[in-house]
Amino acid sequence: MGGRVLLIEDEQNIIEAIRFILSREGWQVFTHSNGSTALEAIRERTPDLVVLDVMLPNRSGYDILNDLRADPDLQELPVLMLTARGQKKDRELAEKLGASRFMTKPFSNGEVLETVRELVGS
Repeated sequence: MGGRVLLIEDEQNIIEAIRFILSREGWQVFTHSNGSTALEAIRERTPDLVVLDVMLPNRSGYDILNDLRADPDLQELPVLMLTARGQKKDRELAEKLGASRFMTKPFSNGEVLETVRELVGS
C-alpha cells in the first residue's frame, strides 16, 4: 500500500490535511508550493501521482498540467486537480488539459484517499 505523492499546493492547512490523510495510510508525501518550479519538482521527486492546485504563486496549475501532458516522460502521470474553483468551466478546462480527476475544496478525507488509491491503482 502507498506510493509517492507530490502535492503542489500553497495553502499550509491544505498541505497539512492531505499529508496527514495520506501518510497515515502509508503514502510518502512530498510538497511543493511554487508554480514556476513545479515541473522541476515533479522531475526530481518522480512521484506516482501529483495532486495539483489550480491557483499557485507564479504559475497556474492549468499551465503546469498542460506542460506535463506535452512531455513524453510525464504525460501518463496521474494528476488530481484540487481547487476551490469548482465552476463548470474550471472542470471542463481541467478535463480538456488531461487531468486524471478533478476535486473541489473543501473535500472529504475519504474522497481524497479513495481517489488517490484509484489513480495509482493500489
